Amino acid sequence: MAEQRAERRIVTLRRLDEAQLERLRQIAVVDAFEDLNETNQAQFMEALSRAHGLVGGKLELDEVMLDKAPSLEVVSTISVGYDHLPLAAMNERGILLCNTPDVLTETTADTAFALIMATQRRLVELSNMVREGHWTAHVDREHFGSDVHGKTLGIVGAGRIGAAIARRGALGFGMPILYTANSAKPELEAELDARHCSLDELLSRADIVCLVVPYNADTHHLMDAGALARMKPNAALINVARGKVVDESALVEALERGVIRAAGLDVFAEEPLPATSPLAAMDNVVVLPHIGSATHETRDAMARRAVDNIIGALAGEGPVSAVNEHRWRHYQQNQDQQDQQDQHQPHRHHRSTEDNA
Repeated sequence: MAEQRAERRIVTLRRLDEAQLERLRQIAVVDAFEDLNETNQAQFMEALSRAHGLVGGKLELDEVMLDKAPSLEVVSTISVGYDHLPLAAMNERGILLCNTPDVLTETTADTAFALIMATQRRLVELSNMVREGHWTAHVDREHFGSDVHGKTLGIVGAGRIGAAIARRGALGFGMPILYTANSAKPELEAELDARHCSLDELLSRADIVCLVVPYNADTHHLMDAGALARMKPNAALINVARGKVVDESALVEALERGVIRAAGLDVFAEEPLPATSPLAAMDNVVVLPHIGSATHETRDAMARRAVDNIIGALAGEGPVSAVNEHRWRHYQQNQDQQDQQDQHQPHRHHRSTEDNA
């Protein structure tokens, strides 16, 4: 590894603290970019063309960019979700994709429950009423909210974060839990007396529907007009998944017509949310600027995990958490076999990434 150390190059995108940058500098030459804009796009692409690793938040890559990065071995995103990255193209090229699950589970669950509380009790709307000088008499039924304790909580996607939200509801607020998942989760059911059910049943019975599913072709506009119509008229929709899981036009119409009572949203189809979006102006909607994991402690932990991943991968020891490690290992084995063959055939050129794709 000592021979390769000086040749290793890592590109970082978005700000990493000095401690994490120094860890990277111990194994590679680091080209650091805090952001991308018109003035440094060409410089970034030049650095990427020589990079063995890329680490950062809000990474936006496409196949054209990957084709211009023939040495790229590892992409380490400071996020759990990776729907913004071309996984199939990375698999074809043998590029390892790493993410940061686990470390943000509890913080994101906190955010989801904050949205539940704010939406049910109309906290933002009533706080604004006070700030704007409209609190002139005792609060009456016109401004009453709804209870949280004892209400049925529906978790759409009971993975790590969904389960953490369910625990807060069941153990902290005595909420019956319904959940959807690819398969039943006996441990969660034993712990929380939760019940696995179909999406249709969950929508028709839950007082609060919380979306925690990954975004893909199957979940695109999962909550469309038909799904929203199956919810209770006094129910609230909470989304901490991805914006495009919800058909926002259908949601606006459902909220305006009273098909459902309220929504709490941390994610949107377009981010930042345009100021002209009807969602931003509705009193029965709580909107947040995608802050699910945005605490000092958790973002620092995510950055450490992303750096752990890229260091482990480039050292050959393997990452802590990877999306496609099996595909990467298979690609590396093929490359090792090819290298061995090339040693016995000195006149044969080594295959390019495109040849192996």
